[in-house]
Amino acid sequence: MATFQKADGQNYAPEGQFNPVCKKGEFKFAAVGLEHGHIYGICNGVTEVGAQLVYVYDSDAKRVAEFIARYPDVKAAASYEEILRDPEIELIVCASIPKDRAAVGIAAMEHDKDFFADKPSVVTLAQLNEVKRVSARSGKKYMTYYSERFHTECTYKARELVKDGAIGKVVNVIVSAPHRINRPSRPAWFFNKDYYGGILCDLGCHMLEQFIDYADTEEVTIISSRVANFANKDYPKFDDFGDMVVQSANGVTGYGRLDWFTPEKLPVWGDGRMIITGTKGYIELRKYIDIGHSDDGDHLYLVSDSRSEHLELAGKVGYPFFGKLLLDCIHRTENALSQSRAFRAMELSLIAQNMAIKIE
Repeated sequence: MATFQKADGQNYAPEGQFNPVCKKGEFKFAAVGLEHGHIYGICNGVTEVGAQLVYVYDSDAKRVAEFIARYPDVKAAASYEEILRDPEIELIVCASIPKDRAAVGIAAMEHDKDFFADKPSVVTLAQLNEVKRVSARSGKKYMTYYSERFHTECTYKARELVKDGAIGKVVNVIVSAPHRINRPSRPAWFFNKDYYGGILCDLGCHMLEQFIDYADTEEVTIISSRVANFANKDYPKFDDFGDMVVQSANGVTGYGRLDWFTPEKLPVWGDGRMIITGTKGYIELRKYIDIGHSDDGDHLYLVSDSRSEHLELAGKVGYPFFGKLLLDCIHRTENALSQSRAFRAMELSLIAQNMAIKIE
């Protein structure tokens, strides 16, 4: 499988195999808001399972031109309203400025369309409550692109192993998620938490969605959380470090560390890792690189009472979330990710951000 800009997290867009779950032309969608390069990862995932990308809209003509160069069959819409008025569009995907995503999604749902936004899909609890209200009233989906699970093959295999009891009962999940900042390429809003929600909202939602998944419960409590600005003092509304301690009602504990300190020598945008500890073994995921051994990602290490092995999973598992999501939109099911869990991960990330102690 190929990757687009693997060294640059904001333009990291994994590509999988074409594996359609619907007939050609059966499911049509549109892309709105091209502020973040994750829009390409979202569109790759949805088109690879058979959806037809019909429209793109953004206020920046240059971004639209770059998007059409990558997806030449797409039509540039004159306005968002043009897309909303088209009854054939069933899903709208979005990577606008984070604080604007809720309004875009609410408009989509009110026009009988499902919505799939880059993370964070909301930046305040007030936005989340309004989104929940509209989703419940309309019956439409408001999904979040938790790419650190949806677009890594090793996480799917880890989930399968956990469900099969390979490491016994899960008791602890540790997530390490460093990112490369690439300051010169970032827009002004990136450094202002009024626009992106803060590091525990922006990056922490990944960790919390994964914790919910492996703990297999939404009943999760934020025990403690912290944020800091260690190296970017010229941007006082920016967090470059954050961490949190969490615990689930069924006894699973967790810790997550997020930061913007990936060194320049690392050939990928971040050395994301996870350790899942169970009563009979543990699993370590090295998502994007295995330093000293391989520049490829999707490495899984499994150690239990019966085996000790290293699985190289790149190109072997695929990204099943996207096919399930498309079928969920068609059949109104919840096999990819329940709406409740999608919302709960964002809610917990906002709670963690709001209660965080500021490290001075």
